[in-house]
Amino acid sequence: MSNINETLLNAVKFDEKGLVCAIAQDWQTRRVLMVAWMNAEALKKTVETGFAHYYSRSRQKQWMKGEESGHTQKVHELRLDCDGDAVVMLIEQNGGIACHTGRESCFYKVWQDGAWQTVDAVLKDEEAIYGHKHP
Repeated sequence: MSNINETLLNAVKFDEKGLVCAIAQDWQTRRVLMVAWMNAEALKKTVETGFAHYYSRSRQKQWMKGEESGHTQKVHELRLDCDGDAVVMLIEQNGGIACHTGRESCFYKVWQDGAWQTVDAVLKDEEAIYGHKHP
């Protein structure tokens, strides 16, 4: 392992499954766009390429954000929390859509009046992005 990879990975406290929580936040507005998971390979690829890579727990595989949709995330800054168990990326969201539902952010529901209310509009239909709906 190179010194850069060693320095990068040794500070991160991956969980028992080898994952760390990764938060994607807009680099200008600071809005939280999504939360996903990274393993060591995804974190290394993110640093090497400058674009966000994740590990899909449901598909059990690496993926680069936007590889299907074109909605890539250019990383401007990578931060590690004080405990080393969460990463925040300040990113530039290509196409303005981070959520697979076609919204700007995955955090499009607000607790109001005793219920979760959808407050963000769909910017592009999921089927138009992927050719199908996600389960």
